[in-house]
Amino acid sequence: MSEDAFNMSIRKFLKEVGVTSQRKIEETVRDGQIGGKKLKVRITLTAEGTGLNHVVDGEIELP
Repeated sequence: MSEDAFNMSIRKFLKEVGVTSQRKIEETVRDGQIGGKKLKVRITLTAEGTGLNHVVDGEIELP
């Protein structure tokens, strides 16, 4: 696989993660399943057959 194809494959995956994650967060907020002014979130990235375990924590300010 070429470097360009590899990069495009990663970008496609990350775009899917971003779009679907945003939808799920919006649904959760819209359904009123949370309280407070901020939503604490965490994403964990793993890759089957590897030692990859990358965690990103964050906060989203609510409307």
